[in-house]
Amino acid sequence: MTTIYILWLRQMKRYFRSKSRMIGSLAQPLLFMVALGFGLGPVFAKAGEGNYINFLVPGIIGMSIIFSAVFSGIEIIWDKQFGFLKETLVAPVSRFNIMLGRTLGGATQSVMQGSIVFVISLFIGFRPTNWYLIPIFILLMLLVALLFTAVGTMIASLLDDMQGFQLIVNFMVMPLFFLSGAIFPLTGVSKVLSSIAAFDPLAYGIDSFRAVLINTTTFSLHVDVIVLSITTLFFLSLGSYFFTKIQI
Repeated sequence: MTTIYILWLRQMKRYFRSKSRMIGSLAQPLLFMVALGFGLGPVFAKAGEGNYINFLVPGIIGMSIIFSAVFSGIEIIWDKQFGFLKETLVAPVSRFNIMLGRTLGGATQSVMQGSIVFVISLFIGFRPTNWYLIPIFILLMLLVALLFTAVGTMIASLLDDMQGFQLIVNFMVMPLFFLSGAIFPLTGVSKVLSSIAAFDPLAYGIDSFRAVLINTTTFSLHVDVIVLSITTLFFLSLGSYFFTKIQI
């Protein structure tokens, strides 16, 4: 447990030291909320779907989490190239604990990013229906963050090149985001698109956010939590396996 805590604390120190990273990671969510929220809001309302800001914000929070979580894996490649990872791996501690500490640190950063986006959204018109469910919302953010941080760890464990990592992650993350129902409802779309979305773990994360924040759901909260939990355990197992295979 001490190892996990130390590595978690190290990740958090890195995060708070990099103010440009903190600010830069908020630019894209803000752009999406303002441009799409106010640009497509009237169209969404005319279609009889209600307040688009309320619909959009949970999706943008999901976007903020997945980008921050997956890209946290690049720190593993950075540490590989500069020798810091070797110093960590030769320590007489379990590699699983090292991986878990790093993953928890990256997930905590992502939850903080999502929480900041949530607070900012309140100033542009987002109004949650269930304020008393905010603690559950935070736990759901943590679950989604753990899932995608584990994915980032798995990919980074297999690569040694930062450019390659960025290409693969961008190729993966953008389809996951756009097919998750973050910016449009999954109800009423073509069967092909809805079938693809059913295999997108981010879709269940965003759906769970909407379930607790605005009482809107496509799959149901129970299904969301079950799918997210199983998928998170699966990728944590894969991430830990590949992390233990890193050659130093």
